[in-house]
Amino acid sequence: MSLVRSLGYLRVEATDVSAWREFGVGVLGMTDGRGPDPNSAYLRMDDLAARIVVVPGERDRLTSTGWEVADPAALTKLTAILEEAGAAVKPASADEIADRRVAHLVEVDDPFGNRLEFFCGAELGHKPALSAYGTKFVTGEQGMGHAVLPATDDAAALRFYTEVLGFRLRDSMRLVPEHIGLPPTDQPLWMRFLGCGPRHHSIALAPLPAPSGMIHLMIETETIDDVGRALDRCAKRRAPIISSLGRHANDNMISFYVRTPGGFDIEYGWGGAVVDDATWVARQTTAHSVWGHRFAPGAQ
Repeated sequence: MSLVRSLGYLRVEATDVSAWREFGVGVLGMTDGRGPDPNSAYLRMDDLAARIVVVPGERDRLTSTGWEVADPAALTKLTAILEEAGAAVKPASADEIADRRVAHLVEVDDPFGNRLEFFCGAELGHKPALSAYGTKFVTGEQGMGHAVLPATDDAAALRFYTEVLGFRLRDSMRLVPEHIGLPPTDQPLWMRFLGCGPRHHSIALAPLPAPSGMIHLMIETETIDDVGRALDRCAKRRAPIISSLGRHANDNMISFYVRTPGGFDIEYGWGGAVVDDATWVARQTTAHSVWGHRFAPGAQ
């Protein structure tokens, strides 16, 4: 069992923080929060002080994903496991801890340079996160959703995330290189879906280029109507829709994809599968979706 419980937050660097704030509140239906830096945007989905933190910078990119553990003892144990595996673990400074509004925090890069932050003791917001559109998100023990990150070495990815971090392989998808803009190869390319809690997957790893540092983030709403209303807001605000509505073959999520101001996509969905590891059987597929999810040319 993984010491990691769920995906806790994203930190994003942006050339236009206000565009992110307008996108998060006006398109995604999140709540505009407050934080230590008045120049940053703090987007809330639930009781946590922020789930997406957008800081001003010279480029648009994901800077880190934050992963929640239960308590200081779990974080200490996880740190020891990472160090034993040869990972360069960096204890966070007092300023970083205050900026993240957590009690304890360590940082490490995965084998592909994706920055991971492991934390416990997250601060709760002082006021309820009330969406202007009545949107409610599925979070709690499932975390904020799932992140899809680039990983160019399948064996190294599985070794780090399953053997070191203790994530469970939930599913695999065999990719056709030509379909994702890569040269043909006689070796299979795999997208791996890994879980650390009841959500079908909290992270997926794919051999895809990602100039922004992330392929997509999935967030889940409590009702299918929330998804439909978000689609309407995308049309009204001219947010770039990257795929039509569809249902995924592995986690059953009904969703669409929209491009963020940061260059990566948000999968906005409802109805994702909840997993019991005692009975779950990992399988593989070549089908992306049961129906729908027609992507714009060049989007994948």
